[in-house]
Amino acid sequence: MTSYDGIELVVERRESAAVDVLVLTLRHPSGAELPAWEPGAHIDLVLGPGLERQYSLCGDPADRDRWRIAVLRERDGRGGSAHVHERVRPGDEVRARGPRNHFRLEPAGGYRFVAGGIGITPILPMLAAAEAAGADWTLLYGGRTRASMAFTGELARYGERVTLAPEDETGLPALAPVLAGLPEDTLVYCCGPGPLLDAVEERCPAGVLRVERFRPTTQHSVTDREFEVVLARSGRTLTVPPDVSVLDTVRGAGVEVLYSCAEGTCGTCETDVLEGEPDHRDSVLTEEERAAGETMLICVSRCRGRRLVLDL
Repeated sequence: MTSYDGIELVVERRESAAVDVLVLTLRHPSGAELPAWEPGAHIDLVLGPGLERQYSLCGDPADRDRWRIAVLRERDGRGGSAHVHERVRPGDEVRARGPRNHFRLEPAGGYRFVAGGIGITPILPMLAAAEAAGADWTLLYGGRTRASMAFTGELARYGERVTLAPEDETGLPALAPVLAGLPEDTLVYCCGPGPLLDAVEERCPAGVLRVERFRPTTQHSVTDREFEVVLARSGRTLTVPPDVSVLDTVRGAGVEVLYSCAEGTCGTCETDVLEGEPDHRDSVLTEEERAAGETMLICVSRCRGRRLVLDL
């Protein structure tokens, strides 16, 4: 589904999954099937003017009648989670865009999953998929307290494959035993706070780690100089000033494009690059995708040269 407007959904259920974690079950008002998705996918919820947030789908991909998301109430957030916790009730309609997936579960002989806090949400359907595939997998799941860790009841069915690490009981998650001596054909999937992702990244061999970040990483750039963007579909050429993003430049010229976070973390504005070398500053694309230079996130990334040709 790539509609600019998205689709209207109805909140079917609202329930608590842990301290400050609210689970919403969404369905189509008419009972129609929802778009298909795979583990790792997220949707954008349009909560109001200027209030759009991304949430991972954490239900069963085989259930085309319902989507499930979990929302952590962030005390120092920007208002999205507070809006959901305080105002969204069963029977309410919400608008959603997606699903989109930059965190796909790739085929592998084995997996080591590491989750921190609300980072369990995209991992949850991955576990079911890995189990169904007969893969060798384990999960290390950390949180501040046991009461703050969502879906622990659902995880209990996996037995010893899952290790819970509440910080107030065990300290920080012990990464070394999980990541040392990884078997061949094993991938590591990690989602959670930035420090956890950084620590896992430090311990993983090249090429085996897949991450999803909630906050942007600091990207080192060549320079914030002026450059040109050619919109291939219309033939228009726009000048991108040093202090303006490609996204804002394009939208300022009246071109409609999908976008959401404007921080380089959600992937909504990913655009095909036809010519030129992007200066990637996002937290979504893999190193391989950046090296290929075939797409870029126009909300934060720029140009290493003087000209880009985009499929817009």
